[in-house]
Amino acid sequence: MSFQVALNFEDGITRFIECRPDETVAEASYKARINIPLDCRDGACGTCKSLCESGGYDGGDYIDEALTDDEAAAGHCLPCQMTPRSDLVLRIPSTSAAAKTGPATHTATVAAVKQHSATTVEFALDVDGRDALAFLPGQYVNIAVPGTDQARSYSFSSGPAQKQLSFLVRTVPGGAMSGYLTERVRAGDRVEFTGPMGSFYLRETVRPALLLAGGTGLAPLLSMLEQLAQQPPAHPVHLLYGVTTDQDLVHLDTLEDYAEVIPGFTFDHCVADAASTARNKGFVTGLIDSSTLHGGDVDVYLCGPPAMVEAVRGHITALGVTPASFHYEKFTPATVRATAEAA
Repeated sequence: MSFQVALNFEDGITRFIECRPDETVAEASYKARINIPLDCRDGACGTCKSLCESGGYDGGDYIDEALTDDEAAAGHCLPCQMTPRSDLVLRIPSTSAAAKTGPATHTATVAAVKQHSATTVEFALDVDGRDALAFLPGQYVNIAVPGTDQARSYSFSSGPAQKQLSFLVRTVPGGAMSGYLTERVRAGDRVEFTGPMGSFYLRETVRPALLLAGGTGLAPLLSMLEQLAQQPPAHPVHLLYGVTTDQDLVHLDTLEDYAEVIPGFTFDHCVADAASTARNKGFVTGLIDSSTLHGGDVDVYLCGPPAMVEAVRGHITALGVTPASFHYEKFTPATVRATAEAA
């Protein structure tokens, strides 16, 4: 028996290793040729100190100078001493390059393409060696655009356990991926991508959660919801989804399905266009108040274009509410994904 341990590095690269309950995370990491920070191996120096964001473990033996009681209570751990009791997610205080590793490369076949509207396309991939690909719900990959020398970043809209991968794309005039998906794509095309990447991913649900999506920023939140459908949360989860026009709305039926199977999950949506037929017209900020934020006892996950992300952050600050944790990701067309997090 072994557990899966996700090592999330400072540069957003995530590598997954298998770790037996009778070996330390550091031992398993080095066995996989991933050189996480390490010095004494005895729990005395604190060089390997990391943050466990999800899962249970035995912390092992160490001295207070390496890891204080307060640090341990806050979730910090020493990989050279800890042994897993479940799957784990660790935030490693180094870059992947320093650990002599990097993003994995995968190949896949285009299985299907669906044009939701004039602005949104969804495509699905069958991955070669699917079992070798692991990711955290909310993460993204860099996909090489077939027939070009360019790559684009897209978040998984599928869950980590689903065999087929899916991605939502907002089409833009002249866009490399937009042009491929709307003009040249064929089922059976071969695609290469690298990843997973990103610090925007679902943490352990220890309190209520508020999910906020702008446009195709819904994709990583769909991945999170699929995970929650498999592992029901003990706390309520509410999703707010905002778009510009009615034609930008996608997957409302999927959200309805999740509301049926995820205990405590609810959602609402709004459309900025004044001519919309939606019940809520305007921006997602109009649907956020102190009660939505549970007075601060909430984990916020926000994904959308930069203007939307900044508007939501400013609105929450103006309400005088400080969420227990705030994870957000900004995206813009034809750029490398920008991620940030404030805890």
